[in-house]
Amino acid sequence: MNLGKISKHKSWLTSAGIAIAITAWILTGQVGGDDDTDTVTANQEAEANIRTSVRVRTQTAMEVTRTITINGKTAPARTVELNAETDGRVVAIGVERGERLDRGQIIVRLDERDRHARLSQAQAIVKQRELEYAARDKLMNDSYVSEAQLQEAAALLETARAELARAEMDIAQMTIRAPFDGALQDRMVEIGDYVKTADPVATFVDERKLIISANVSEFDAHYVAKGHAGSARLATGELVEGTIRYIAPVADEATRTFTVELEVDNAAGNYRGGMTAELMIPAETIFAHKISPSLLTLDGEGTLGIKTVNELGQVEFHPADIAMSSSDGVWIAGLPHSASIITVGQGFVNAGAQVNSIPEVEIDTAVATKAGQQDK
Repeated sequence: MNLGKISKHKSWLTSAGIAIAITAWILTGQVGGDDDTDTVTANQEAEANIRTSVRVRTQTAMEVTRTITINGKTAPARTVELNAETDGRVVAIGVERGERLDRGQIIVRLDERDRHARLSQAQAIVKQRELEYAARDKLMNDSYVSEAQLQEAAALLETARAELARAEMDIAQMTIRAPFDGALQDRMVEIGDYVKTADPVATFVDERKLIISANVSEFDAHYVAKGHAGSARLATGELVEGTIRYIAPVADEATRTFTVELEVDNAAGNYRGGMTAELMIPAETIFAHKISPSLLTLDGEGTLGIKTVNELGQVEFHPADIAMSSSDGVWIAGLPHSASIITVGQGFVNAGAQVNSIPEVEIDTAVATKAGQQDK
């Protein structure tokens, strides 16, 4: 009888047993929840312990004046080609090529031939015409000469004076002189050469003032203005100071750049034209961080920049906006005013990564302490 009841309710007993087992398993999991939490915390601590450690230096931005640096070349302030203004044979050379001259000094002199004779003739004709005019003017007052005759004498006098002026000018043009203080760049004639009007004779330059010309980009052109100060570093390493004398009003169609010229005093003749130079023009005043160029790195896209660590311990990448450079470092703009710059390990971490920051101060202190212990 009992065995029959058990057999009859066997399926119900099996279901009940399974339900009890499931309940016990769930309760077991709840009881062990604290242990799982401890396990997660331990994993997080372990993950924190395996973060990449980097050395950082925290520094504050300083106010600097950004400098526009462009490559250019030196040139004399003026270059002119001197041409013959009359015909003649070269009979004298005043200076040799490369020599410095003051305004008015002789470069070349031509043969005078009969020019002085023609000058004397023109002077004599002028005196004759003056006497004729004076006589007719006197007779005009006595009504012996008409107005037309008097005007004829006046015309002849002016013609004679014009011929005299032409003869004097012809003699003056036989001597080719320096038009301003400068130097003789080149001379195309020698003694014995015959030149005609408009033939080139010499190239003369104003090297008392040196011009450094360069092309500034359309983005920086608005920082440049006539009269502003500037400087340039020559190929020889010399640093010269000057004033902006010209900025092109219209950009070059091919390059979209503006020509700018810096004028430098060269009265002593220490600098020469045609040399390469680096033109430096002060622009806007900004805040920037001074760093060593070795701290610059590349991101995944090949952009040059610098890596910092923010307050959350994450790495941030900042493209390098170089405001100015010097022999002992570069000035980078665009960083936070106070930044923790990665100085060691930047090549092993990427932007967004969590890192352990070790300040340089702690490293220096540890090294000093260790050295002190060794001394003892």
